[in-house]
Amino acid sequence: MTNFIKAFARDENGAVTVDWVVLTAAVVGLAVAAYGSIQTGASSLTASTDTTLSGMTVGAVALPAAE
Repeated sequence: MTNFIKAFARDENGAVTVDWVVLTAAVVGLAVAAYGSIQTGASSLTASTDTTLSGMTVGAVALPAAE
């Protein structure tokens, strides 16, 4: 039994998998944090874009006002 425990402790199979799982979790965590910080601005921009596009007619050309 002691030999089995020593062999198990020296075995490195699966270590790369653990590394990838940790790295993937870190990337997902950073993505969630980034989304949380830009969510309000993105929602506001989306609402402004919706308001602007809702007031337009397809095929209409808006020319800038002459000064």
